[in-house]
Amino acid sequence: MTESVSPSAQPSFIPGPALFGVGVGPGAPDLLTLRAVRLLKEAAVVAIPRRSDTAPSLAWAIAQPEVGEVPGQERLFLTFPMSKDPQVLLPRWEEALGQIGKRLEAGLSVAFIAEGDPLVYSSFIYLLGEARQRWPQVPVEIIPGVTSLTAAPAAAALPLVDGQERLAVIPASYGVEDLAQVLDAFDTVIITKVGDTLPHMIDLFTRRGCLEQAVYISRATMDRQKVVRDLRQVPAGKCDYFSMVVVRQGGRSGVLMGRGAGA
Repeated sequence: MTESVSPSAQPSFIPGPALFGVGVGPGAPDLLTLRAVRLLKEAAVVAIPRRSDTAPSLAWAIAQPEVGEVPGQERLFLTFPMSKDPQVLLPRWEEALGQIGKRLEAGLSVAFIAEGDPLVYSSFIYLLGEARQRWPQVPVEIIPGVTSLTAAPAAAALPLVDGQERLAVIPASYGVEDLAQVLDAFDTVIITKVGDTLPHMIDLFTRRGCLEQAVYISRATMDRQKVVRDLRQVPAGKCDYFSMVVVRQGGRSGVLMGRGAGA
């Protein structure tokens, strides 16, 4: 599905072929970078990922208020189902790659938008790998974006790492079996996509004595943002898809906190 205006009305777009991965941030439109807004107004085609053929695109909902209408620009909607099944995903990816390739081969610039940052848990990572193989002559540029990994702690005014502290990121949707070992090795741990794993986390944090150091944040910077500092107050089975838990244990803070490397 595409949206475009008559070619006769086209302004001067970035010459192609060229591929851009553009991060649009965690949710609030005013967290788009100036570079992202400029490029999304100057690309001939904006490729917009969505989860189904009928679902709105969250990435485009974030970007559209700042980008607005661009005469002559094509908005190319591409569907990537929320599935881990290759038999479901691969046909959709082949279709999307074919659509993007057709534009690149026509000499157009294509900007693929991604929630957060294009290189952090993003569909663009797969596109980047395929682009290098399928269109090796096409230049690729990455426009970084604010990630939920920093936006969520910011919403809770929660420092992530200081001094020589170490940070780990774990997607809970793939299981939290290794979480105890990760907590042993890292000072701050971010667990993304909490889902139905929260009761297991509460049990583990309670046994380890770090439950009070865990904070639940959902929909950071978006409408209905929520910060809960007692995980037991989050209704069981009611975790938002856009949620994470941050556990900050500390231990190797900087010298200004009186705990330098030699302390």
